[in-house]
Amino acid sequence: MRDLEQEVGATLFERTNGGTRLTPAGQEFLEAARRIIEETELMVSRLKTRSRGESGRLTIGVHASLSAGNLRATLMEHRRTFPDVEIHLVDGSSEHLISDVASSAIDVAFVTENHPGRDDKSLSVWSERVVVALPEDHPLASREIVHWSELRNEALLLPQRGHGPEFLKLLVSKVGHPDPCRLLRHDIGLDRLLRLVGAGWGVLLALEGATGAAYPGVTYREVHDADGPTRVAFRAYWRQANCNPSLPPFLDILRERYPDLSGALAPG
Repeated sequence: MRDLEQEVGATLFERTNGGTRLTPAGQEFLEAARRIIEETELMVSRLKTRSRGESGRLTIGVHASLSAGNLRATLMEHRRTFPDVEIHLVDGSSEHLISDVASSAIDVAFVTENHPGRDDKSLSVWSERVVVALPEDHPLASREIVHWSELRNEALLLPQRGHGPEFLKLLVSKVGHPDPCRLLRHDIGLDRLLRLVGAGWGVLLALEGATGAAYPGVTYREVHDADGPTRVAFRAYWRQANCNPSLPPFLDILRERYPDLSGALAPG
């Protein structure tokens, strides 16, 4: 202790025949030492939890609605299991999200198209039915289902981002005509488009996950072809070289939720 006192240039202990007690400088030194030890232990604990993927940050690219459905349920389960992991969501087109995966801007992306990459891994997850959002007083709203051919003469609200381009390709393939209907293009989000539907501006193609949110004057119907309801399959993509420790636990949850698909991994 005397060596320590010489090192800091202060008397830390008052030594008397009755014992030893801390000086004011010694008390200050002891309190600082305790703080350092506590902060070091906390830092070590944080590093351990982060290395196990129990804390940190996970960036997820989403190409689907979060109002309901499989993606929402998966995110809720992950949050319950790993409450200390901060989830950051990024919206965008399939091409944009896959590009962000390749550049490590995001950790995992859920998209509807097949995008093989040299350093990508993928997991087949869920599929969602295609629905059409209709004004409640629309003639097609009285039907239990709507066929693709019945959309031929409708005014279709089409988002310029997100699923818009893919829905247009799907509509063209189902209707069999390069000019399938009257298109009303808007560069706004799904919630605003659905409000336009409720106002009678047109109809809107969406995935069943969007039906979890209610909008005034809007009703939903499944879209069918000759084989029944049309479904869109989703895959999760991530980089094989991704070193974020929060990613493997998230992928484990996906495999637990879809055990029959857990082996559907594309080569990296």
